[in-house]
Amino acid sequence: MLQSAEVWYPLRLLVCTECWLVQTEDYACSDELFTADYAYFSSVSSSWLSHAEQYVKDMVERFALTSESTVVEVAANDGYLLQFFAERGIPVLGIEPASNVALAARDKGIESIQEFFGRNTARDLAGDSGPADLLIANNVLGRVPNLDDFVGGSKILLAKGGVLTMEFPHLMQIVERNQFDSIYHEHLSYLGFSTVERIFAQHGIVIFDVEELPTHGGSLRIFGRHAECDAHPVQASVRKLRERESRRGMDSLAYYARFGERVRETKRALLEFLIEARRSGRSVVGYGAPAKGNALLNYCGILQDFLDYTVDRNPDKQGCFTPGTRIPILDPARIFETRPDYVLILSWSQRDEIMEQLAGIREWKGQFVVAIPEVQILP
Repeated sequence: MLQSAEVWYPLRLLVCTECWLVQTEDYACSDELFTADYAYFSSVSSSWLSHAEQYVKDMVERFALTSESTVVEVAANDGYLLQFFAERGIPVLGIEPASNVALAARDKGIESIQEFFGRNTARDLAGDSGPADLLIANNVLGRVPNLDDFVGGSKILLAKGGVLTMEFPHLMQIVERNQFDSIYHEHLSYLGFSTVERIFAQHGIVIFDVEELPTHGGSLRIFGRHAECDAHPVQASVRKLRERESRRGMDSLAYYARFGERVRETKRALLEFLIEARRSGRSVVGYGAPAKGNALLNYCGILQDFLDYTVDRNPDKQGCFTPGTRIPILDPARIFETRPDYVLILSWSQRDEIMEQLAGIREWKGQFVVAIPEVQILP
């Protein structure tokens, strides 16, 4: 496998000066990304499971969901979230394009269909299973190649008095926290709130509330309803966030140009740290093999001459190699066998969880390092 050539795609961001949607110029087809060997299983992260469980509790209470309600999640992955609704006796349905993770959901007793979501899928489901009282889509809005089809499908599948909630990384946080490794081919769009509000309005969906979340380095959770339904009045949070984005300058090209220079400086700083560590005879390994980690490694040109290996809790990734940089991915136990001087956290959005798991590295004075938002050796 390591002797085989790899496929490389250009990675550039384009900014629309009309609606300020930010998108990648080139990307792989969805069929290439969401295969039978899709490697991300949401249930691997205990902190993400806790986030999902709290969400279910909040939604059941806020919208009075019962055994008579229907909850549908798009990009439901391995049933990490829907299982908590099912435990409460609320009917659920998952929609997931990757066959292996859809199978994992079904193994948990969660009905999950293997489909890409859009208008056609929504019409079929609305006719067969009925509309959704709560329609969920977490961390998928920025991954769909056709936003118009996806949001249009949401309009079709949502029940007359239903609510949709969607979570996605907030573009403002990506830029201002220098989270450039969140930019990769699986993420096709990078979304500010004002842009998303426009997209949904064009499809007859009103965003009536928005919450700012700490997940994935800073995300938004939007709440939507049909424009013709007045059951949920628009909250002040909507206006406040729209105005804050405008004050920050998200509707100007200068905002994104400054981001580009900060990205280049972070690359220089990380390489300087790694060169100095290696020249002084210190060992460096990674923690995590997420897509964002691969984006960082490839952009900075970090190979095994800088990083001995990386580790990941997901057994499906262990024994494999990072794309492009070909760094071996091992079990986290390897860290305690080799006792490295530094652990570079590539899954920085789970930094606290990782540092707690690996607290034992302090026995040999090992230290954690992050590159985002800036290169820093953590205490």
